[in-house]
Amino acid sequence: MIAMVLAVFAAVSNALSSVLQRRAVQSAPATHGLPVGLMWYLIRRPAWLAGIGALIAGFLFQAAALSGAGLALVQPILVTELPFTMIFVAWLFRIRLAAKAWLAITALTVGLAVLLVAAGPVESRRLPDRTGWTIATIVTVGVVAGLVAVARVLRGERRATVLGVASGLGFAFTAALMKQATEVLAEDPRALLTSWPVYAMVAAGLCSLLLLQLALQAGTLVTIQPALNVTDPVASIAYGVGLFGEQIRLGAWVVPEVMGIGLILYGSVGLAQSAPIRRHEHVTPLDG
Repeated sequence: MIAMVLAVFAAVSNALSSVLQRRAVQSAPATHGLPVGLMWYLIRRPAWLAGIGALIAGFLFQAAALSGAGLALVQPILVTELPFTMIFVAWLFRIRLAAKAWLAITALTVGLAVLLVAAGPVESRRLPDRTGWTIATIVTVGVVAGLVAVARVLRGERRATVLGVASGLGFAFTAALMKQATEVLAEDPRALLTSWPVYAMVAAGLCSLLLLQLALQAGTLVTIQPALNVTDPVASIAYGVGLFGEQIRLGAWVVPEVMGIGLILYGSVGLAQSAPIRRHEHVTPLDG
């Protein structure tokens, strides 16, 4: 239960970070469009610094949640970042949420609840060995590389969707490495900075972030967010089961699980198309 609360806090922090950073960028004069000038301007903006603080808090909340629960439980909860983002944007820009937006929030929330209740994830204390990590890394890199190769021959929204799936898979793998790092921290804090999972986590996170930026260049948030919101939790459940020995219900439970994923997808599409998210997408001159 504590891990679930921490995961929600992580989602809230990430949403707040995104909104605050975009709000700060929105106020940047056109003369600060170059990266160096823009960064010099932003580091003097309290809103941007607060956004960075919220981002760090989100990372710490996520790590704390993963230290007390499995990937199959924690990562799906992080999809609530999207409705929190919309609520924050609506509040900051004084936009009233329409009935369709609340319907989408309800659909995503119910879908998440259905998925978690049906899957009934049970954490395992098993840690992946080198063989497990080698196989997972090869498969992940291979799939991501294949998706990037496919994206190169596509254009527009289809390219954005494929890159969104690739970034979602990358973020799920990053979370798996974070889970491993929290186990190292629990066993021997002094060994954390000399252990490979920390540096692999940073590398995977940066690559995933780069893929997300490429996706945003190719298409809109309306296209990318649903792909991201479905790929990340599904892949995280797979990593939790395959790498860490977590257990989920199968058999007849697959039907409500698929229904839950469908509701998450429906809610994500609805929220991504809502007025507050569209406003959030166009508040910065760096977009597009």
